[in-house]
Amino acid sequence: MTMPLSDLDAAAKAQVLIESLPWLKRFAGSIMVVKFGGNAMVDDQLKRDFAADMVYLRHAGIRPVVVHGGGPQISAELARRGIASEFRGGYRVTTPEAMAVVREVLATQVNSELVELINEHGAFGVGLSGETQELFGGRRRGVLVDGVEVDLGLVGDVVEVDPAIVLEVLDDGFIPVIASVAPDLDAPGSVLNVNADSAAAALAVALEAAKLVVLTDVAGLYSDWPRRDSLVSHLTAAELTELLPTLESGMIPKMAACLEAVEGGVEKAAIIDGRIPHSILLEIFTQQGIGTEVVAA
Repeated sequence: MTMPLSDLDAAAKAQVLIESLPWLKRFAGSIMVVKFGGNAMVDDQLKRDFAADMVYLRHAGIRPVVVHGGGPQISAELARRGIASEFRGGYRVTTPEAMAVVREVLATQVNSELVELINEHGAFGVGLSGETQELFGGRRRGVLVDGVEVDLGLVGDVVEVDPAIVLEVLDDGFIPVIASVAPDLDAPGSVLNVNADSAAAALAVALEAAKLVVLTDVAGLYSDWPRRDSLVSHLTAAELTELLPTLESGMIPKMAACLEAVEGGVEKAAIIDGRIPHSILLEIFTQQGIGTEVVAA
């Protein structure tokens, strides 16, 4: 039997619903790109919560687009096959052998599972990758380690985006779920492992999205980590540009993606704690939000 709500509980629930009204009006019909990653990718309940959140956004009149990587799953599969994982400067060194595993894990494991979880709430999820109709175009990159350029193998940046297939899926009423790989523009037939944060930012710019949201494993950006009272809730692109070189290496790609998005015309970008159930709804539909938000000015 369902217990009746107390007057206090009922009032609190009503207040939450009323507080969401201006944001429902503000984002109605807009595109929102969400980078799915961090602890939410490996915790079964958080994965289910995230899938439900995407369907909620869709029913609320927002058009969500999901971009994902799959670092933990890729590392586990490489280990299972006896292939060593090597990271240089925060990037996975990706040999042709490792790239085959990256593509397989992203397409058949992470992407398929997330689409299935979304579709438990109705036939909304559509699995894509950066290879689908040449959605992404990439170029290989290296990385500086102690001042020396290091070859990362089949690792690249997204330098071109053709969002036609994503817009088609959105216009048909579905939720695109996109794996972060990209055809190599300089080597036809070759595919690159690309950073999902950066890929999400590039796609948000191409789609003229209203917002980019990046799920991560921390509460947000700290100006003086590990001081917990240094959490930054809001900053401008200029402030982030000044702060970026001082950040921990793991946070730099995420904040760089937020900066890329707002400098490219996306109104707002945010990193939020994916360990908190339904954190994306708290970020979008509450006045105080959650995590760290970046705006152009």
